[in-house]
Amino acid sequence: MNVSQDPRPPGLEAGPVAQADLDAVARQLGRAPRGILAVAYRCPSGHPAIVQTAPRLPDGTPFPTLYYLTCPRLSSRIGTLEAEGRMKEMQDRLAVDPDLADAYRRAHEQYLAERDAIEPLSTHPDVTAGGMPDRVKCLHVHVAHALAAGSGVNPFGDEAIAELGAWWLPAGECS
Repeated sequence: MNVSQDPRPPGLEAGPVAQADLDAVARQLGRAPRGILAVAYRCPSGHPAIVQTAPRLPDGTPFPTLYYLTCPRLSSRIGTLEAEGRMKEMQDRLAVDPDLADAYRRAHEQYLAERDAIEPLSTHPDVTAGGMPDRVKCLHVHVAHALAAGSGVNPFGDEAIAELGAWWLPAGECS
């Protein structure tokens, strides 16, 4: 892969999640994964980086976060952006940029539609993740959504990805 390329989908992988992927995610998280439906995005080194989770965990607990970031390197880099105050900057822009607010609302609606196609959450019908559609509270969720759904869906995820640059380098150290 050319490292200057945007490392985005082919997208969700069909079929059951391979045991090797579940094992890799468990190593990444430091615990057994719960409710994984698919690998939604792989880092360029081939490791799972984003998983799609069920709207309800196996014990029935509602889990509105459809895309869950598992890559420790990516998570750490996003944590740095959060610590630098990017969420507040993004939040402030929502209040003054109606086009951005509209794009963010569309991301929220797309997220809900995707999740509800799997299973509607009657207890959390309008809850997506990351503060959508009115707040910006978790860049991890926005990056996960942007990588899983592709460019042009989640404006704040896209911005964070652009700012992160080639987060996956050096290759091979993501799991």
